[in-house]
Amino acid sequence: MDNELFIAKCKGIVRNKIEEAIADPSGAVPHFDVFIVWSCKTLQNNKAILSASIKGAPLYEVTHNGDKGEIYVDTYTKESNECIKV
Repeated sequence: MDNELFIAKCKGIVRNKIEEAIADPSGAVPHFDVFIVWSCKTLQNNKAILSASIKGAPLYEVTHNGDKGEIYVDTYTKESNECIKV
């Protein structure tokens, strides 16, 4: 898959997941932007990490398996934030 097409597809997937999660009963969703944190293309595979401009938005890891024509989505939320002195 072309990298630009993959990024566009990723943004659409993440936008849909967030809209489903935060929509109020009328279906209204506040404005937010989806952005790329990191992306990589290796051979026929693509991977990207995305998030959104909403406070507390999770990170989404989207992987395209070029051999199988499948996309996998993993969602990560911050569990803790610790300071460790070194």
